[in-house]
Formats: sequence, structure tokens, C-alpha cells
Amino acid sequence: MGRRKKKNNTANNIKVFFIGLILTALVACGVYYGLQFWTPGDEVVRIPEKNPHVVVPPEDDPQKPQKPVEPPKTEEYVNVFFIGKNENNEEVYRAVKRVYNKDVDGSKIKYAINSLILGPKPAEKDKGVYTEIPAGTQLLGLTEKPDRVIVNLSASFSAGGGTESVYKRLFQLIKTAKRNTEKPVYLYLNGQQADVIGGDGIMITQPLSETSLD
Repeated sequence: MGRRKKKNNTANNIKVFFIGLILTALVACGVYYGLQFWTPGDEVVRIPEKNPHVVVPPEDDPQKPQKPVEPPKTEEYVNVFFIGKNENNEEVYRAVKRVYNKDVDGSKIKYAINSLILGPKPAEKDKGVYTEIPAGTQLLGLTEKPDRVIVNLSASFSAGGGTESVYKRLFQLIKTAKRNTEKPVYLYLNGQQADVIGGDGIMITQPLSETSLD
């Protein structure tokens, strides 16, 4: 019985030896082939697509000239004088702003006079703002010379309303004109310089100023 046990142990040892030898060979093969495709420090590289092209967006293209950044546009205004009341219920000349676009409206003084003739807007009328410029008044022409501005209005500007009304409309015109140009302004009616205006013959001195009616 002792001899058979010894033989069995020897056979088992031989099997274990061969199995270990086979496993060692397999591991060695795996390590060898793995080292063919990887070395320490290798980076993972993505496989390129079929048509690899690097596309640089236009805004990021360093060779393309960049468009200058335009500053935001600020609105310009003209001031038009109508008549309203202050906190003490007293009549005052009130400057009302009108948005001005030189590419559409022409010169500031011309746009301002046109706005004056058109009168206050409905929302402004609701706030008690009104004008003494007669409704039939027309701007027949506005001439800007190097040394002066000539405002040519229709005769309707001087018609009706009485002396007080004529004074008020003249001051509306004077204040509006002086606020929107630095040049001397002259008033013409139907093509003639107006030195006397209104049915009561109000004398005015020109160019127009705050003292023209003194």
C-alpha cells in the first residue's frame, strides 16, 4: 500500500508541473504581445474618421480680418417748444424732445421747425401741452447759409388769435430756433423778411432773439 501512494504523488506532481509550465508560457506570450502595442507613457489616440478635415470657424480664423466692434448708437434729439403749465399752474414754454435722425430728417433746425408746425402729439396734449402756431401754417422753405438761417413761413403764421397769441407763437419759434442752431435766424413770411407781424402791427427785430419783441 505504501508504494502505490508514492507513485500517485509522483504522477500528481508531474501534472502540476506541466500545467504550471503551460500557464507560464501563456502568460509570457501575453506579456510579449502586449508590449508590442503599449509602452509606458503612450497616450490614447483616437482613430481618425474616413475624411479627417480640421475646420476652423470663421470667427476663430486668425488669418481672417476681424470686424471692428461698433459702439452702440446713441439717439439724438431736437427740442421743440410748446406751451404748458408748471406746478404752480402758470403758463410756461416747455421743451419737448423729438428723436432726430440726420439721415432721414435733414438738418436739426429744419426738423425742429417742421415739428413745431406739426404741433404737440396726442399724448402731450393729454398732459396739457398746446401750441399757438395756427393750424394752416406751412414751412415754405428753410435756407441755411454760412452766416444765417432763413425760415420762410406762410402768412398763416401771423393770422388770427390776437396780440397775446402772436407773442406766444413768436416766442415758440424763437426758442425752438435758437435751441437747435448756433447761427442767427431770420423769419420770412411768404418770401419777405418779417419786420412787422400780426393785425396789431407787432414790431420785431431780426435776427430772432429773446429781445426781438422788446
